[in-house]
Amino acid sequence: MRNWIHNVVGASLAAGWLATAAPSPAADVTILNVSYDVTREFYQDFNPAFAASWKDKTGDRVTVNQSHGGSSKQAQAVVNGLDADVVTMNQPLDVDTLFSAARLIPKNWASRLPNHSVPYNSTIVFVVRKGNPKGIKNWSDLVQSNVSVVIPNPKTSGNGRYSYLAAWGYALKQPGGDEKTAREFVGQLFAHVPVLDTGGRGATLTFANNGIGDVLLTFENEAAQIRNKFADDALEVVVPPVSILAENPVAWVDRNVERHHTEAVARAYLEYLYSDDGQELAAKNYFRPKNQAVLAKYADRFKPVDLFTVSEVAGGWDQAQKVHFADGGIFDQIYQPNK
Repeated sequence: MRNWIHNVVGASLAAGWLATAAPSPAADVTILNVSYDVTREFYQDFNPAFAASWKDKTGDRVTVNQSHGGSSKQAQAVVNGLDADVVTMNQPLDVDTLFSAARLIPKNWASRLPNHSVPYNSTIVFVVRKGNPKGIKNWSDLVQSNVSVVIPNPKTSGNGRYSYLAAWGYALKQPGGDEKTAREFVGQLFAHVPVLDTGGRGATLTFANNGIGDVLLTFENEAAQIRNKFADDALEVVVPPVSILAENPVAWVDRNVERHHTEAVARAYLEYLYSDDGQELAAKNYFRPKNQAVLAKYADRFKPVDLFTVSEVAGGWDQAQKVHFADGGIFDQIYQPNK
């Protein structure tokens, strides 16, 4: 009897050990990255690189689906139910919305990854027609009487908000600059804007495809993509001597990844943005990497710019939203499309 029990127990333990030791089959995992308008090309490069790294590390196959649009519209879509596992936005205000409007993420989301969850930066530059016929070099040139400017809508687009605040900050920093002169300058600028697209890529198409406007204000990475895609039209990029620091924050969406059981892969996906490979891919796509060694390696594609922050010129994003972009704010007061 003892021998029989011993044999049964031994066989059971052996079977358990074999089950534990046997490799589990590779899993197929899918996550959704909800991003803003002008990151398409970057994530087309980044996603397969991350998938290969994840497969090497875990044996699992991961598919990353993308959603793109105006940053603020994208954030609202996630609040309204777009099932994002991660968000990669162009301003902290849009990520904050996921907490304030729906409690999808914790209030301290920015502290969970390095650099306040900002793996790379950009800035606002100018795209002009071949030969720069209007001689646009700095912000003051945008309000010449014969210049038409294309900017996305600051109510729906982070690109548009950064462009607005860059112009506001430029005016503030001029000799004698104050809120009154900044308001006057930005009002003059938007009087030269014939159409407001909802996002940065829409503004690009208006300018490059439809031939509207003399100058497009957009992110540095988008300007580089435009120059490459429309080489036959010989569009040129003008980097002004002063502009705004555009911080591009990222976060995993806690409520969604818990339901999807994708927290590990979602977090690893964002952490890969900070890796040497991720930083290199960012630089190759004309985002300014946080890794200084990588930035130095690609210094030839990033001209020096005197960058000021949203906090310096508008008191931070919460204040900027209340004062400038909320219904009835300064933007609504100065933008008169029918006049």
